[in-house]
Amino acid sequence: MSRVGRVDVTARMRAGRDWLKGPEPWSWRMVAGDLALATVLAVLGLGVEELDQGSGRRMLASVVLVVALTLLRRRLPAATLVVGSALTAFFPGALFVTGLLGWSAGRRIVGVGRALAAFIVAFVAAVGLGVVSEWSQMRPLLVIVFTTLLFLVTTVMPGLASRYWSQRRTLLRALQERNAQLMRERAMVAGQARLRERQRIAQDMHDSLGHQLALISVHTGALEVDPKLTDRQREAVGVLRNASVAAMHELREVVGILRDGVEAPVPVEEAAQPAARGVAGIAGVVEAARGAGTDVRLTTAGQPRPLAAACDHAAYRIVQEALTNAYKHAPGAPIAVELRYEDDSLVVEIANGPAAGTGAGEVVSGGQGLTGLRERARLVGGMVHAGTTEDGGFRVAGVLPYGAEPAGVVDAADDFGQQLQAHMLDGVPPMDWAAVNRELTVPTRSRTGGVAMGCGIAFAAAVVLVIVLVVGVVLLMGSVNDAMIDEAEYDSVQVGASEQEVRDRLPSGDSILTSGLDRKGPARPAGTECLALLATDQPPELGTDMVFRFCFKDGKLVEKQAYEVKQ
Repeated sequence: MSRVGRVDVTARMRAGRDWLKGPEPWSWRMVAGDLALATVLAVLGLGVEELDQGSGRRMLASVVLVVALTLLRRRLPAATLVVGSALTAFFPGALFVTGLLGWSAGRRIVGVGRALAAFIVAFVAAVGLGVVSEWSQMRPLLVIVFTTLLFLVTTVMPGLASRYWSQRRTLLRALQERNAQLMRERAMVAGQARLRERQRIAQDMHDSLGHQLALISVHTGALEVDPKLTDRQREAVGVLRNASVAAMHELREVVGILRDGVEAPVPVEEAAQPAARGVAGIAGVVEAARGAGTDVRLTTAGQPRPLAAACDHAAYRIVQEALTNAYKHAPGAPIAVELRYEDDSLVVEIANGPAAGTGAGEVVSGGQGLTGLRERARLVGGMVHAGTTEDGGFRVAGVLPYGAEPAGVVDAADDFGQQLQAHMLDGVPPMDWAAVNRELTVPTRSRTGGVAMGCGIAFAAAVVLVIVLVVGVVLLMGSVNDAMIDEAEYDSVQVGASEQEVRDRLPSGDSILTSGLDRKGPARPAGTECLALLATDQPPELGTDMVFRFCFKDGKLVEKQAYEVKQ
């Protein structure tokens, strides 16, 4: 075979395999599971074939049929349902696979009309071929009744259960996707609202505080060069001007974060200046405090180590806030600032003595400074402690790790009660099952509801089986009287008697127990019509029946025979 031919054969095999797989992914694990299931069903079917005294060829065909239907049910659910239901009349061993075919067809056939049509065709095929295969053995009405009940139990019940389960799962998946979309849309709306509010706040801060700070900077700059001021006064004015300029820089940074979510770009003329909002800037804060006339001492212990940016900024803010509180509540008191580099963390401690004069507590305070410090330290994995000292002073101490360790605490103030950004996976927010249950009226205990539905279907199937058994027992008990006579009654019937007289004395023989018995045993006389009945006293051997046969011709009893039949 040429190379082109081999490629063409390979392409056709691949196309056939893709067609056989269908829209569902068909993994090797799935194939192994189907083969194992087909093996179990085939073994059960062989037991049925053995009870029906099937030949070896029919048993082999039944096994092949079960395996083929099991493997093709995913790709051809309707066709396998019809074929399996129809061939069950000729291959009783394929009876158990009809339940699997009904389950597969119920969940895979798209559309209620198509599913209903497929089950109707399968039912008609099962009943029609069942009547054809058993036409010579029993009455058609009895075949139709039992085939209908069997089809309802083995095929329709699994199909209904499968369709309910599949539709319910599809509905839940749709509700979950809708909920995820709603959560994403809510997050987007909330983000836009926050962005607009940030921009509004940033604009207000820039227009009000920026203007006031600019005025302070201009006036202090002009006052600093006033020849009437003393050196001491000029130095104090310089401190105020530097503070206003630093406040302008920080305001620009905060406005940039509020407006765009990032820090504002640093001007070129300021880029050469070292960052003043970290541990390196603490010395500058202390020097500014000394220049303002406050007694501040800075001490450092241990080997300095670099900190993460967030921890470095937190240390600077702790010192800045503690010094501000000392200015407000204990003016004139000496302040001690200590930086201790421990093995695993940096300890920042600021302590001041009692106020040197009156007026403490008369300043305006927002009351949120220490709370903000604790929150800032918590976010980087540290902690802040503040409290009075024994001599009446105040002490603020912060412990900050060298590397930022985000605290795993869910923010209770989140817009929707969950951390959308922190828990996002590939841009999709986590599924909020509570919202699904609340907004879309999905039962909370979905697994319990599924179990309850399964139990209901199982109970209905059990009721149908009980009805079938009861009907069968009633029919069987009713047909016993129409199928059996004792030996004395057999002996009392004389050959040559009229057919009507004999039939009036004997049972009708219309029973499933006597089906086909008239054709078994000795050959019947030509042109006769025979009535076969069972003897009330049967032989002790299992599988052997004693039969009394009466043959009629031209309105008279021409022969009667007693013989044994092997079942």
